[in-house]
Amino acid sequence: MAAEDDPFAPPKKKPAHEIGQNLDALSEHELDEIIALLRGEIERLQQARAAKADSRRAADAFFKR
Repeated sequence: MAAEDDPFAPPKKKPAHEIGQNLDALSEHELDEIIALLRGEIERLQQARAAKADSRRAADAFFKR
């Protein structure tokens, strides 16, 4: 039995925002919430990118590239 066929499975959570989503039906408050969510995600992505760049620099220094 597939998970989507299970009547006791918790409902799938709808994403808070989908890129390209129609914004016409959203209120100013909802748009502010999405903006805050996306800013938080951008910060998380920048931190992950910085950590990977640090790892690359450390490897380059170790192997004297």
